[in-house]
Amino acid sequence: MPRLSVSPSSKPNCSLIGLICVFLGLSATHTHAEIAITVPEQVSLLANTNTQQLSISWLGGAATTFDLIILRTEFNETVFYGTVSVTVNQVSGRHEWNWTSVEPLECTSLSVRIRSRDEQMTSDWSDTQILQGSDLPSNKDTQMYPQDRIVPVGSNTTFCCIVAEGEVFDSINYSSTVMNATRLSRRTYATTVVNQGPSRSTGTNVLCFTRLRLSLMGAVVFVGYPPQPSDFVCETHDLTSAVCLWNKGRDTSLYGRKRRTRYSVNNRDCTDSNPLQQQKECSVPQWEGNWTLVAVNPLGQYSLTDSAELSHRVCPVAPVELSSVVHAWNATVQWQWKYRSYSSLALVCQVELTAAGYKKKRTITGVGLRSAVLSDLHPDEDYSVQIRCGAQQNFWKWGTWSKPISFKTKTDVPDTPDVWMWSNRDGTGQVIWKPLTQRQSHGQITGYDVTFWNPEENRQHTVILSPDTSAVPINLTQMAYFSSDNKVIATVTAKNADGMSQPASVSLHLTDVEPIAVSRAVYTDKGFPLLWQSNASATCSFVVEWHETSCTYDCPVDWIKVPAGNTNVSIESANFQPGVRYTFSLYSCPSDSPELLQRWQGYTEELVPSGSVSLSSSQQGSDILLTWGSIPMVDRRGFLLGYNVYISNGSQLTLLANLSDLETRSYTVKGFSMGSYKFTVKAYTSAGEDTGTTAFITLEPYTDWLILEILASLGILSLLLVIATFICYKKRKWVKKAFYPDIPEPKLPSDWSSAQGPMDVRPSPHSMVHIVEKPEWDSSKEVLVVIPEEDEDDEGQGIGDEPVDTDEPTSLRYYNQVVDERPIRPRFPDSSTSSASSLDSAHTDVTYTGIQTSGSSLVFQLDPQGSSEGHQPQADHSVSCGGGGYRPQMQPRAPSDDMGLASAEHLLEPQAACSGGYKPQSSWHFDSPMEAEERGSLAPSLGSPTSIASTQFLLPDGEEHEEEKRQQSSSAATWFTNLLSSTKP
Repeated sequence: MPRLSVSPSSKPNCSLIGLICVFLGLSATHTHAEIAITVPEQVSLLANTNTQQLSISWLGGAATTFDLIILRTEFNETVFYGTVSVTVNQVSGRHEWNWTSVEPLECTSLSVRIRSRDEQMTSDWSDTQILQGSDLPSNKDTQMYPQDRIVPVGSNTTFCCIVAEGEVFDSINYSSTVMNATRLSRRTYATTVVNQGPSRSTGTNVLCFTRLRLSLMGAVVFVGYPPQPSDFVCETHDLTSAVCLWNKGRDTSLYGRKRRTRYSVNNRDCTDSNPLQQQKECSVPQWEGNWTLVAVNPLGQYSLTDSAELSHRVCPVAPVELSSVVHAWNATVQWQWKYRSYSSLALVCQVELTAAGYKKKRTITGVGLRSAVLSDLHPDEDYSVQIRCGAQQNFWKWGTWSKPISFKTKTDVPDTPDVWMWSNRDGTGQVIWKPLTQRQSHGQITGYDVTFWNPEENRQHTVILSPDTSAVPINLTQMAYFSSDNKVIATVTAKNADGMSQPASVSLHLTDVEPIAVSRAVYTDKGFPLLWQSNASATCSFVVEWHETSCTYDCPVDWIKVPAGNTNVSIESANFQPGVRYTFSLYSCPSDSPELLQRWQGYTEELVPSGSVSLSSSQQGSDILLTWGSIPMVDRRGFLLGYNVYISNGSQLTLLANLSDLETRSYTVKGFSMGSYKFTVKAYTSAGEDTGTTAFITLEPYTDWLILEILASLGILSLLLVIATFICYKKRKWVKKAFYPDIPEPKLPSDWSSAQGPMDVRPSPHSMVHIVEKPEWDSSKEVLVVIPEEDEDDEGQGIGDEPVDTDEPTSLRYYNQVVDERPIRPRFPDSSTSSASSLDSAHTDVTYTGIQTSGSSLVFQLDPQGSSEGHQPQADHSVSCGGGGYRPQMQPRAPSDDMGLASAEHLLEPQAACSGGYKPQSSWHFDSPMEAEERGSLAPSLGSPTSIASTQFLLPDGEEHEEEKRQQSSSAATWFTNLLSSTKP
């Protein structure tokens, strides 16, 4: 048996086996790699410029995933890079893939390369395939793409412009809009328009401009909609064929032979030549019962279907050959049919009658209708008639209207006029009637006859009027046969060529008595609604008349007649105007004896007054009275609600009062101080206030009461004076006896019967009375001093023979002395030189040198330096006496121990020097001291002062300012003397 042994020679065999295994593994891996990374070959490009789609095909072996890259050749810019899965086309055995470009494929050259991919392993890129663009140097002209493209509304389109060699690109305009452009190559520029709107019928222009405008190139794009017809239906007109109708629907905005929509019905071409016609129509020779409509345009396709029985889709054609037979009140219309099959078809026809702006439809039925009678027409009126018909059974729809036929009815006598009357308050008025309309006149009106008829006396008078007259004036007071006991009826008839109308009558009446109250009518959208109560047994109709309230004489009046039994009516008129008040009157029995039942007033719309009140102001003491008048009716334009009284403070009005009582048209403003004020009064309606009237007034201090008080005081004083005067006059004898006794006549001691001669009554210029009081009393006591009228500055200088103006009455100053029981000392400047003649403490010396009559001057001069022994006036101080002056009695009495007095001779010497004049008695005596004491006055020193005819009272010395009072009292004394002297017998 052989033995196995292991020898070193076995090692090389093991290594060989390992090498073989490695080689086999590497071979398998290399074979797998060769299958996965096969490089695509025979790459081909096919461009569809209309759809901008590029078809790429290649041989790629068993690979299904490839990387594609598309570049713009000139700028080597990537347009597309991606990995796509592509299967082998079983027919061609090639891989195919389509890519749609945003830009037109003509814009620039594109380079395409492909490589196979197996997960992360890729093959080499295939050879570059170039799709040549239109921007090759060989194409030197300017080009624009795409051309005449049709796109749907809302799409985005990219346009490119290839400028000519040597020119500079400027802009791309879409219609009138300049677009932003992107450069694709050396000569190509592109822009994209987004959300495009429908274009015009000729499309939208896209223009490319170069810098110098050396060339112009453009393109047109058509933007529209796909077709979408509607209302597809088929019907029959001749009872045999079918007519299919549809509405083309929305406008596609695509026009032209290549772009318009094409229609077909049951595969029959129904495309018409008018693409703008909205309603489409297609005729089918036979009624098939089922129809399909297909509408196609470059953007899409749309289809509709319809099916029906023939009897349910009958639509008669329009009648033809219309004719008419016309009368005054009716007419007959006749017609013919286009198809004879209508003779046995039950039809319903509609006749449309048009006349005077209105249309009226009438329906007639019958089998095979060929005529229609039209009644209730109006004479002498134009009419137009047209007819259409439909199937009476299984009515589908009305057929087409026939052509209209016109005719005019014949004339007839007029309708009865609508008559009423208007009566004024003075007995005049009008008989009025509404002019007949064309429909009422039934022909041309030739005139009117108005007859006044007294049924009781069977007297009548007819007036013939022209056709354009609608009223005749009347005077009821001048109608001999009209009185309150009988009635006169006015009848009106209208005439035309066919005769006279029926007479319309109205009873004439005087002005109605106004009703107690006038109601207010409120206007609504249906007019003025008027309501009244009616007697259930009343059989008379009513008349409602209305006119403008502001009119009172021969007013334009309108009226409406209401049938008996009605108690309401709504008045509407085209003549109603806003802001105008209308009066509505309701009468019963208008044709017999009209009686006013009720009256309303109202406005269609109230406005603010157009006029203002007439305002006046006056001061009433410290108050202000504002008064104003009413606003005329025509200016009110609404129902007045009241008045607002304002005071104006600059440009602002402050409301003082709101007066809602329309009868109140005055207002008293109180509590204002002195000054100027401005007041405004405005009337208002429901629509607002008027513009207002303004009055100005200035408050002044109120003096009327002061004047009244003064006048009242003067009146009372005058009344008291009158009463006192009346009493004094009645008691004048007692007054005279008590205050003014009789003065005794002067006694004449000797015979004055001298020879008669003229008497010089001229007063002496130096006549005066000098009163000297020289009591032996204290010199501090007040005494009486008579100051001569001459200037006292002539210290002792006599006037002499200087003439004195005797025309001026000389004033005689009197100084009263209240006799005091105490001794009184004289106040002569020099008592030692005063006259020796003196009285006792109760007496006063008065020396008379002359008392001048009224208007004379009394002048007396004393010698202040005269001797006190003899008390004789010196020769150079003699007294000049005016002739004619009265001298008092100068009977001296025995001198007393206490008083020295100049002798009568001394006193009479100067008197003797006076020429002419009356010489007083010289046998008078002083009153006894007892009498003087009893009187308590100065009378004893005057002797008998009451013997002086011109009595002058000697008043005591007073203040100089009292001289005027003495003058006034002198005039009052003169009046009192005259009063008392009137009692002398």
